[in-house]
Amino acid sequence: MAGCGLLDRDDPPPPPDPLQPLVDGALALAARYRAVIGADPSRTARLTPIADAHHAHAAELAAAIGVVLPSPSPVASTAAPAGDAATVLAELRAAEERGHAEAATFCAQAPADRAALVGSIAAARATHVEVLR
Repeated sequence: MAGCGLLDRDDPPPPPDPLQPLVDGALALAARYRAVIGADPSRTARLTPIADAHHAHAAELAAAIGVVLPSPSPVASTAAPAGDAATVLAELRAAEERGHAEAATFCAQAPADRAALVGSIAAARATHVEVLR
């Protein structure tokens, strides 16, 4: 039966889960906050809870789709936003607003078993925007 190809066929990998961009976005936001904290430790008390929340969101989303999060790097790989405190906070706020909009859009389209998780993440991101004002 050589050459029939039935058993040696490579099936294409399944498409990524629709939640994967939310996992990636949460990890990126957590890294961004860590970079800001690393550049200015005076922001630790204000920003660490938000960074921790984003990492927790990524962990919950990853568990929901059955993927393992990458190990956190000991050194922030994301460059800290440049500028004065007002500029940095404005950039973080804008990133939170984009993340909130993304999560809210997904929540509106998600199946019920995922909508609650993503809805709570969207709500958390809305509160992060307020904390950064």
